Amino acid sequence: MLLVVLEHDRGELAEAAREALTFGRVLAEKLDEELEAALIGSDEEELVDEAGRYGAEVVHTCVHDVLGDYGPDAYGATLAQMVTELEPSAVLACGSDRGNEVMAQAAARLNAPFVANCIDVTPGVSWTMTRVQWGGSLLEDSSLDADVALLTCGLHAVAAEPGGSGVAGDEPFEADLDDSHRVTIVKDRTVQEAGVTLPTAPVVCGGGRGIGSQEGFAQLEELAELLGGRVGCSRAVTNLGWRPHSDQVGQTGTRIAPEVYIASGISGAIQHWVGAMASKHILAINTDREANMVVKADWAVIADLHEVIPAITAEIRRRRG
Repeated sequence: MLLVVLEHDRGELAEAAREALTFGRVLAEKLDEELEAALIGSDEEELVDEAGRYGAEVVHTCVHDVLGDYGPDAYGATLAQMVTELEPSAVLACGSDRGNEVMAQAAARLNAPFVANCIDVTPGVSWTMTRVQWGGSLLEDSSLDADVALLTCGLHAVAAEPGGSGVAGDEPFEADLDDSHRVTIVKDRTVQEAGVTLPTAPVVCGGGRGIGSQEGFAQLEELAELLGGRVGCSRAVTNLGWRPHSDQVGQTGTRIAPEVYIASGISGAIQHWVGAMASKHILAINTDREANMVVKADWAVIADLHEVIPAITAEIRRRRG
């Protein structure tokens, strides 16, 4: 049995959980085993049903006073107990911050190796996998010999797609937890911004040094607003003080996965590409046809961005009347 850890937040399944189930379906086929899921901190029927739509045949749900909200120690301890009792051949989560954290906690308690951020996995007597390292700038081939394979798949390594029978059974699991597992736990939240965020925006309008100035981003703000998206930028822009670090796309910034990434005046250094490579489609606007972003883009406009962006904005407004 392959056990997939479901990431969720207050009754809503995270996109990372859907990606893990999608990745897990392929791995379960390779193993010729059933795909089951672990839902820690909730037993809501809607979450169980959604896991079924993405391929889980059984969902092991665990609720406990200590699991009232997310805590890495409590979640990791619960997962370790599930592994000991259910004896899966492998455990998989998505390589989000939370997914890697929980898997690391469980691995430490099980005294077992843990391989993070895999993009391809081949099971066997000795498991082999390819995983991303150094923020995506390096691919590493690894092997694993363990009683149970503890893995995470790379965030956005696959696009989440429903599949499987569509129906999952709910099997409650009783965890042995106490106050010592409350070492770290979410107790409160502060909403910092409303509306669409950079990591979840369907369209990101990115600007690089080629924008020319802080004021030059006004045209990107206008375009992003028309498209229901957000403005991003390269590290060079934040270094110049034109945009805050929260807008930076890249290895040391935010990783995005929009339907369309419009990269204007961005050369496409590897650090920036790491943050943007999960975009479904990329439109590059640049005067340099040899720029890395232009070469890797789905579409490119070799022209002055200060002429192209206003033209796109004007056409959108014309078509909308």
